[in-house]
Amino acid sequence: MRISIDVGGTFTDVVLIDDATGQIHYTKVLTTHQNLAEGVIAGIDRILRMVAISFDQVDYLVHGTTIGTNALIERKGARMGLITTDGMRDILDIGRIERPDAGLYDIFVDTPQPLVPRYLRREVKERVGVDGSVVIPLDEGTAREEVRFLKEQAVESIAICFIFSFRNPAHERRVREICQEMFPEATVSISSEIAPEFREFERTSTTVISAYLQPVLDRYLDNLEGQLKERYGKVDLRIMQASGGSMTTDDARNQAVNIVNSGPAGGALAAAYVGKLTGDQQIIGVDMGGTSFDIGLIDRGEPRVAPESQFEGFPVKIPILDVHAIGAGGGSLAWIDQGGALNVGPESAGSEPGPACYGLGGERPTVTDANLVLGRLNADYFLGGEMKLYPELAEKAIQEHVAKPLGISLEEAASGIIRVVNANMVRGISVSSTERGFDVREFALLPFGGAGPLHAVELAEDLGMSRVVIPMYPSTLSAVGLLVANTRHDYVTTMAKSQADLVPEEVLAAFKELEARGRAQLKAQNVPDDLVVIQWSADIRYSGQSYELNTPVARKDTLAQADLEEVIDRFHQLHYRIYAYGSAEETVEFINLRVGAIGKVPPMSFVRRDQVGSDPSAARKDPRPVFYPAHGFIDTAVYERDLLQPGNVISGPCLVEEIASTSVLTPGATGTVDEYGNIIVDLGG
Repeated sequence: MRISIDVGGTFTDVVLIDDATGQIHYTKVLTTHQNLAEGVIAGIDRILRMVAISFDQVDYLVHGTTIGTNALIERKGARMGLITTDGMRDILDIGRIERPDAGLYDIFVDTPQPLVPRYLRREVKERVGVDGSVVIPLDEGTAREEVRFLKEQAVESIAICFIFSFRNPAHERRVREICQEMFPEATVSISSEIAPEFREFERTSTTVISAYLQPVLDRYLDNLEGQLKERYGKVDLRIMQASGGSMTTDDARNQAVNIVNSGPAGGALAAAYVGKLTGDQQIIGVDMGGTSFDIGLIDRGEPRVAPESQFEGFPVKIPILDVHAIGAGGGSLAWIDQGGALNVGPESAGSEPGPACYGLGGERPTVTDANLVLGRLNADYFLGGEMKLYPELAEKAIQEHVAKPLGISLEEAASGIIRVVNANMVRGISVSSTERGFDVREFALLPFGGAGPLHAVELAEDLGMSRVVIPMYPSTLSAVGLLVANTRHDYVTTMAKSQADLVPEEVLAAFKELEARGRAQLKAQNVPDDLVVIQWSADIRYSGQSYELNTPVARKDTLAQADLEEVIDRFHQLHYRIYAYGSAEETVEFINLRVGAIGKVPPMSFVRRDQVGSDPSAARKDPRPVFYPAHGFIDTAVYERDLLQPGNVISGPCLVEEIASTSVLTPGATGTVDEYGNIIVDLGG
C-alpha cells in the first residue's frame, strides 16, 4: 500500500492505493497553515481509519507540497548571501533583455526585485576560463573576508556562483569548504551542483532560489519527519519534484529549487496515466482549483518536460513539467473595469473569506457564486454535504457588483461571468497548445480539480474539440498522480559545439559519464537494476539562435556519425512543428547533453469492472433547472457519480454530482462510463 499527500492552500488531499486490489481511497482535511505537518498527520490518520489498516502495512509516502512556491510568492524564504566572481555581483539586476509578460510597451513595468539585496552579494577574486582552465587563482583571503561578513550579517544560507564553474567547479567547492569551516550553521548551495550549465544569469538565479528555499525546506522536513517518526516509526518519505519524479528527503534538502511547482506536476502525471487507461495519447489536462487554472499537455502519452522555466518571474534551469498556469479558478473575482467591461480574475477570494456563497464574510462575486446561481452546484451537497452554500448571498453579490452596474438580469450576469472565465481558460489552453504548433482538435480534454469538470465540456466546444475524459477522483487527481511518480534524477553537461566539431566518441563519453552518476545514485537508494530506465536528450539550436530545443536522443552503447545525423534530423522536424520553420541546410549546435535516471515504481491499476448496460436510471437523482447560455433554464437530469456503472450512457443536458466535484454535460453532449469509471464525453465532430 502507498499513500500520497498533496498539501494545498485550502485542503490537504490524502490518497491511499491498495496494490493488491487496485482500490483507491481518498480523504480531505483542512490544511493547517500554522503547522503543515499537523494536517498531514491528521490526513494519514483519517485514511488509515477509513481503510482499517495500520501504518506498518504502508510501503512509502510520496509528498507534494506548495511550501517552496508559497515562500517565493510571499517572499518568506531565508535571509541569504551570494558569493560570486569579482565583477559579477550585479548579474541578478542586469538579467536579460526580456521584460515581464504584458510589459513590452509599459514603461513602468519592472522585473522582480532580486532575492538577495545588493549589499549581501559579495565578490571574490578568481576566474575560470571557458575551457575550464584557471585564469586567476582563487584568493582565499578575500573569500574568508566575505564569509566573515555574511556571518556578521546573520544570513541563514549562502549561494556560490562563479563564472564558468560548470567547466571547473574547484573554486566553488573550495569556498564551500571555507563556509563550512567558518560558518557551519549556514546552508551552502553551489551552482556547479544545482545547475551545472552555461548562461550565468539563469544559473545564478537557479542557485539563489535553491539557497533561498533550503532553510525553509529543512525546517519543514525536520518537523514533518520528526512527527512521522514519533507517530509511526521509520517512514520512507519521498518528495515530489517539478520534473515529475520523486526524490528522497536528503536529495530534496540539497536541491530545494526542485520542489517548487510540484503540485501541478502530479496533475500532469495523473492525466498521462488516465490517458493510458482510455487509449488517449494526446491529452490536454486542465486543473481548475480555487485560485488557478493549470494546463499540461500530454504528447504521445508523455507529459512535456522543459529544460528551463520561470518561478515568480525568476528564471530556473532545471527540468520541469511544462505546466502553464493562469489566474482562473472557482474563487476568481468578477469585476467591472473603468470601460464598463466585465472581467474575471486573476484576483481570487481564496479560502478566507472565500466566495460570497460560503457565508464566511466574502461580499464580492466569484465563479463559484455564478455556478451556484445558474443551478450547476447543489447548495446542500457541496463537499458531500459537509459544507453548506448560501444561494441568497451569491445572488446578492452578483446583483450588486455585476448585474446592477451593467443593467442586466441576475442570470445574464452570472452567465456572463462563466463566459468570461471560460474565454480566459480557452486563451490559456491555446497558448499551451496552438501557439506551440499543436492542433487541439487532435487532443482529448481531461479536466480535474474541484471546478474542472464544471467547465470542461463548454471549453471543449469553444475549442472545437470532440472528446472530454472526466476521470475518477477529479478533485484529488493531483494526489493520485503522485503515486505514479517514479524516482528521478537529472544530470546535464554543457558541450557547446557545432555539428562539424562533434566527435561521436566524445558525445558518447559525456552521456555515459552522466548515466554512470545516475545509476550510482539510484543504486544508493536501493533501486533494482531491472527497474532503472535511462533517458538521453540534447539541447540543440540553429547557429546564431539564442535558445535551444530539447531533442530526444536514442540511448546506444556505441555512437556513430549516422546516429548524430539522425538526432539532427529529429531536431529539424521538432523545430518545424513548433515554429513552422526548419532548414536542413542550416548549421546546428549541440549546447547541452542531458540524462534522466529513472527508478520505476510499481505500476498502479484502477479497479476494472464489467459493463452492465446503458441504463443509468439507478444513479438518477431529483432533477433541477440549470441555465445554459443558448437555451436559458432547462430542467436537467442529475446523477450520482458513485452509482453510475460501466456502460451507462448519459445525455446532456445533465449534471453528475460527486463528493468534491460536479460535471456539466451541455445539450447535445453524450457521456459513456468506461470500465474504470471515467466518463467519456462525445461532442461529435
